[in-house]
Amino acid sequence: MHAFNLQAKPLSLADRLADLAVDALIDEADLSPKPALVDRRGNGAHTDLHLGLMHASALSLWPAFKEMAEAAGAIGEVDSTLREAIGRIGREGEQAMLTTTNGVNTHRGAIWALGLLVTAAALEPQSSSANAVSLRAARLALLDDRHAPKPLSHGAQVALRYGARGAREEAQLGFPSVLQRGLPQLKRSRANGHGEQNARLDALLAIMTNLADTCVLYRAGEEGLHAMQSGAQAVLDAGGSASLSGRRRLHELDQQLIALNASPGGAADLLAATLLLDRIERDGISQGAF
Repeated sequence: MHAFNLQAKPLSLADRLADLAVDALIDEADLSPKPALVDRRGNGAHTDLHLGLMHASALSLWPAFKEMAEAAGAIGEVDSTLREAIGRIGREGEQAMLTTTNGVNTHRGAIWALGLLVTAAALEPQSSSANAVSLRAARLALLDDRHAPKPLSHGAQVALRYGARGAREEAQLGFPSVLQRGLPQLKRSRANGHGEQNARLDALLAIMTNLADTCVLYRAGEEGLHAMQSGAQAVLDAGGSASLSGRRRLHELDQQLIALNASPGGAADLLAATLLLDRIERDGISQGAF
């Protein structure tokens, strides 16, 4: 058979969802200039991360995202069996990530958030609005996983110390930082003609204005959290990242957070969740949508 007559095999639903999740992580990493986060300019407030590592980490998670979507299709409902299946897959995905990054935690929070959303999307591909997918993800996140390890992550420890809402609670509440802040700002900035990259930066900033980011609390305490929230609001109040005044405020916020060693990794994970839900909602994931 002539090579030009070969046709690519259609992607399965699980393949497509895994592609979207990895794309969301790479798009988040590439977005620049993000305050104190790894991007195309440099390492932000980090000494152990760089853009290439973020890309490699995201790609290493593709099999886990695909397997989560397949588990959703096989089990077919929100129950403890599915919750424990994706918990196991997530932990295996985390080990693959850590092997790829030589032990550096690049995307632990993102595995939780995007893994739940991929699973929820695969459960009912015909019901792909951001609200519907987030609600199914929340129902799943509320279930216990008997096999989950007991030691608390840094984020969970900080959440308890400061009374903050950690990644687990954010998911259990249906991702309010995404549905109430990230997605609305993304759509608003697009509608105002600010361009896709500026719209995504504005979405990140909108998430940062109200999020009790446990990554920031762990690295810089309440001083860092206040600087992040108030600084992000100042950028938006100045016209957002598409305006000259907003860009100046964004540069100031970047410098301030780097000086405090405060990197808003939780907000970055939720931006990736925002981008994933936006793509699912806009393009759909049912057969033939891609």
